[in-house]
Amino acid sequence: MKTIDNYNFEGKKAVVRVDLNVPLNPDFSVRDFTRINAVVATVKKIVADGGSAILMSHMGRPKDGFEDKFSLKHIVAPLSEKLGIDVKFGGDPIGAEADEMAANLQPGEVMLLDNLRFYKEEKKGDEEFAKKLASRGDVWVMDAFGTAHRAHASTAVIAKFVKDKVSGYVMGREVENAKKITENPARPFTAIMGGAKVSDKILLIERIMDVADNIIIGGGMAYTFFKAQGGTIGNSLCEEDKLDLALELIEKAKAKGVNLLLPVDSVCGDKFGEDAAVASYDSNAIADGYMGLDIGPKAAEEFSKIIKESKSVLWNGPMGVSEWANFANGTTTVATAVAEATEAGAFSLIGGGDSAAAVNTLGFGDRVSYISTGGGAMLELMEGKVLPGIAALED
Repeated sequence: MKTIDNYNFEGKKAVVRVDLNVPLNPDFSVRDFTRINAVVATVKKIVADGGSAILMSHMGRPKDGFEDKFSLKHIVAPLSEKLGIDVKFGGDPIGAEADEMAANLQPGEVMLLDNLRFYKEEKKGDEEFAKKLASRGDVWVMDAFGTAHRAHASTAVIAKFVKDKVSGYVMGREVENAKKITENPARPFTAIMGGAKVSDKILLIERIMDVADNIIIGGGMAYTFFKAQGGTIGNSLCEEDKLDLALELIEKAKAKGVNLLLPVDSVCGDKFGEDAAVASYDSNAIADGYMGLDIGPKAAEEFSKIIKESKSVLWNGPMGVSEWANFANGTTTVATAVAEATEAGAFSLIGGGDSAAAVNTLGFGDRVSYISTGGGAMLELMEGKVLPGIAALED
């Protein structure tokens, strides 16, 4: 795989797939700058060499053609500010205006196409669509790790229609940091798994069992484990068809000598709502009419102690419904412990998605080693899967 450091962009137009799928506030201001900040180094390298950059990305899930709320025009100003370059907006990704702008793009200039997913051809991996995107540049730079697990037109298929292709800095950092956790982690290594469903994390849990010393389970997925062991979980989330699987995972952990931890207590609500009545219960004895919405104080303390004693930490998924104040303490406590472990010399990898948002919202973004820009892609990479966006760079 050729990397951006091995390529001279002088006089070249680079078609750059970035991940600018950033969360916006109701007034279209950017809520979290992680992904915008991530693309800066790659674009600056292209421009510093004397090249120009045609940036392309998706945003959200538009249903049928153009939708204003998903237009990348909303991020032109903040992107320009972060780059220190006045980014031009090319509009329709395969339109005549974009063609003309790209044709006239001068060295040192940067343009941004509108949301690729306004066209169904992007997700379908349509070859003509990919060819059109490729035709505007001399080199394809793949730097959208967050979509590298998708075989879309701009993330993989485009490779068929370019002479030169290189990986950007984001891709390089993501792969390198994932390897630090999966290949030879400093010990003790603790993996923290949260989120709603065991089924979403099953492959990762199984893979991580081969290298982890501790696996901490939090979030809604924990209650499937408690029910599998005969506990009463009230109205808590439970995957009834995964009870046997939960028991299998507990047995596998024992066989491998891995310390699998579940939250001993839970903060519960009488409904799934921010204004729910709150009560605390042991996690295997939750009253009827209540559901676990966060790990409890005892669990938070136990988890925190183990995390702080760790030398490698992987965190993927919040401990509860962390966007609601009554159910945010578990996630906040875990984030604090991860930050403290990092400051004591541990390597910490935050696995994208909700856990990345939680870490940034809580103000811990600069106190951990690395925050992945791609939740699903990072999961699949760590599960040992081949990512189409990486395979496309490796002909």
